[in-house]
Amino acid sequence: MNEQELIPHLFRTEYRKIVSVLCKRFGFEQIEIAEDIASDTFLTASQSWAYKGIPPNPVAWLYNVAKNKAKNHLQRNNTFATKVAPEVIDAGYENFQPVELDLSAQNITDSQLQMMFAICNPVIPPEAQIGLSLRILCGFGIDEIAEAFLTNKETINKRLYRAKERLRDEKIKIEIPAPQEIDERLETVLTTIYLLFSEGYYSVSQDQTLRKELCLEAMRLCNMLIENKSTDKPQVNALFALMCFHSSRFEARLNKNGELVLYDEQDISLWNAELISQGGYFLKRAASGERLSKYHLEASIAYWNTQKADTVEKWENILQLYNRLLQIQYSPVAALNRTFALSKANGKEAAIIEAEKLNLGDNQFYFALLGELYAGIDNEKAIENFKKAFAIAKSNADKQAMQKRIDQLKIIC
Repeated sequence: MNEQELIPHLFRTEYRKIVSVLCKRFGFEQIEIAEDIASDTFLTASQSWAYKGIPPNPVAWLYNVAKNKAKNHLQRNNTFATKVAPEVIDAGYENFQPVELDLSAQNITDSQLQMMFAICNPVIPPEAQIGLSLRILCGFGIDEIAEAFLTNKETINKRLYRAKERLRDEKIKIEIPAPQEIDERLETVLTTIYLLFSEGYYSVSQDQTLRKELCLEAMRLCNMLIENKSTDKPQVNALFALMCFHSSRFEARLNKNGELVLYDEQDISLWNAELISQGGYFLKRAASGERLSKYHLEASIAYWNTQKADTVEKWENILQLYNRLLQIQYSPVAALNRTFALSKANGKEAAIIEAEKLNLGDNQFYFALLGELYAGIDNEKAIENFKKAFAIAKSNADKQAMQKRIDQLKIIC
């Protein structure tokens, strides 16, 4: 790997570690300084390595430079003397050594996990939690985050700035919650990871590489929780299983033109058997404790969707799981998916009756589902619904998919 390829790769993997360790040492109020030091470290690397070549151990080189830059900053800036030192002394840490950063593997992991709980805090909105997670925990650039949210850099910069200001105002600490608080706080963290994964899996962005990276980063963060004894909970394993099952069908969900491929039309040879197996392992690990979370139910549904045989048993199980899921937490998406399962288990006529009751007039997938349900029963109504879905579709790929179905039905009519 040459210098032009290595530095972006290391930025993605090491930036988050350096920022997390610096923030853990100096506090969340110093997050901009931590980000500046980390960014400047990579700028120095790009300048130095271009002339002197890549060092034998690039990661160790980055860590050493980050330590030195932290030391130099504190020596020439009175922030430590006027703001940090008095607080540290008052807290009883008279022997505090500000420049001795612990960049050991264990401290890096602990710092990232603690940062995860600091960022995934309900005092800031979900989209801000995801944005900060992408920036600080995943090392995404502002351009990439803007692309993921289908917005511009200015909007993302403002969103991240407001989020950091709010976390500072609320004096959020970078730490693992106390044992009696862990389950409650973990829910917010899992929600953020779930939304981050969904941002990639269901995104209308045409950047296939970015979408995969969003999913992989969500899985990496969830795996960090599993590897920590205090956060290795059944619901965490269930979420990881869910993401494994969904990711196993990633390659089959879109065709070469970026158009969504319906479940019944997916090429099952593109499904990833290793991820399916991994999902099964973590779903079994999740089968402990007394609490049934929405992640358990969604993971179980996703498991059945990776079973290739189109049997009555499969769709009856999926239908019953959706019934339980909707009792725990209602959502229009789950209701639509339940209706699809109902059509498979009990026939299209029964599903049409249930679908009409939903009346989700602003949802393109609602009309797309109605189109599929009416196809073969009343093709005129099917075309009418596909046209409605086309009118409110958010991406060109979705519009193309709806137009394709309209054209197919017109030939039959």
